[in-house]
Amino acid sequence: MRRSTMITLALVAGIVAIVGFALVLDSSRSGDGERFIGSDTAATAQIEDDNPDYEPWFQPFFAPSSGEIESGLFAVQAALGGIALGYTVGALRGRRRGERTATEQAADQQ
Repeated sequence: MRRSTMITLALVAGIVAIVGFALVLDSSRSGDGERFIGSDTAATAQIEDDNPDYEPWFQPFFAPSSGEIESGLFAVQAALGGIALGYTVGALRGRRRGERTATEQAADQQ
């Protein structure tokens, strides 16, 4: 088996192990609260518990009307970030491949 194939299989096995471990940890969790709350909500709840007379400095200028819309906006943000990252990695790889080809052609002409 080629080295790149083995690396790919090891990465896939690692991802499966991480996801499986997270699912096992989550299945053992029990509670009355909402299961999938964001870190902002958890932090706000903790601050309000610790300091009941705390007043926020500002209010958000846009608040989605439902959790589904908020999740959708987050998914769009993640997709745009993934596209930008993928384009950057692809452009750098293409540049490196082009430089290598130019170096090989220059060596062949000499």
